[in-house]
Amino acid sequence: MDEKLIYGIQQIGVGVTDAEEAFKWYATKLGADVLVFDDSNEATYMAKYMGGEPRKKRALLTMNLQGGAGYEIWHHTGREPLFPVQEVKVGDYGISIAKVKSRNINASYTRLKSNGVNLISEIVAGPDGAKGFYLRDPYGSILHVKEFHSWHTGKKQDLGGLFGCQIGVSDIDRSLELYSNVLGYDKVVYDETNTFEDLAAIPGGKEKVRRVLLTHSEPRSGGFSRLLGDSQLELVQTITGNPTRIFEGRYWGDIGFIHVCFDIRNMKGFTDACAEKGFPFQVLSNPNFDMGDANGHWGYIEDPDGTLVEFVETHKVPLSKKFNFSIDLMKRNPKKPLPKWLTKALAVNRVKFK
Repeated sequence: MDEKLIYGIQQIGVGVTDAEEAFKWYATKLGADVLVFDDSNEATYMAKYMGGEPRKKRALLTMNLQGGAGYEIWHHTGREPLFPVQEVKVGDYGISIAKVKSRNINASYTRLKSNGVNLISEIVAGPDGAKGFYLRDPYGSILHVKEFHSWHTGKKQDLGGLFGCQIGVSDIDRSLELYSNVLGYDKVVYDETNTFEDLAAIPGGKEKVRRVLLTHSEPRSGGFSRLLGDSQLELVQTITGNPTRIFEGRYWGDIGFIHVCFDIRNMKGFTDACAEKGFPFQVLSNPNFDMGDANGHWGYIEDPDGTLVEFVETHKVPLSKKFNFSIDLMKRNPKKPLPKWLTKALAVNRVKFK
């Protein structure tokens, strides 16, 4: 197959101090209660980002079947994971904020507040007119709950999964070579330079910044595209602040958002395209890498400021461990989305917490 396909943002990695505790929080507060995989193998391929050594870890991929990307909850188990040296600010280089979709922003705010979630702003509209608010997870990472339109299943929950993130960069125009020209975020929703009311409540949010919100002009198709849905990336460049690298002096997998991952088809095509654009793969797994009960081919590139972007060509996803039934994506038409009944059936992997 020659054509390169992006099915959507598969997940955003988030480093925590306790994987089980984090899973419970993301499941009960944000609805990400479907466990796709639970992997405790030693991380070897990412050694260059972990002090040059393999590291013991536990990684869980959890999803909200209302639609959107999942959370790869990542916990260093062989060492004490480090928190950021200083508080992460708007415009710091890396992924500073993950974005969670809401179908009813007032209901989401009221429910989360009543459940003791650490809300750090009121509801306020952004430059695109969509309303949202900010919160912190138990480890200090900031999430932006925002009105969004792309849904997979019915109206049982006010929240869905992730639909994007905010990425701090040193030069937006240079970063667009990757995010627009390689990843297909070719439509500009807004491009504004100012101070912004919707950022004022978060660290660094009162500084003057340039913000560019990107989406894809063509809908994603094939594979898990219906479940993952539409997505956005927001690039932020500080004008008056003093940005730092979020993971300066720390390892991949430490506390915070560690990568954004795209579900793709044709890994060879992407390795060639990324190299041609000046973003060669820094890490590439073997073609049939086991991730717990899932299987695939994955690799990482760096954006111009060192933020890690992952590509995963998913081969097999477990649908039911009990019946030993998996979805083999390599035997399907790559442009044909999985039927909704099949993606809804992932609910058999839902975990209920007391």
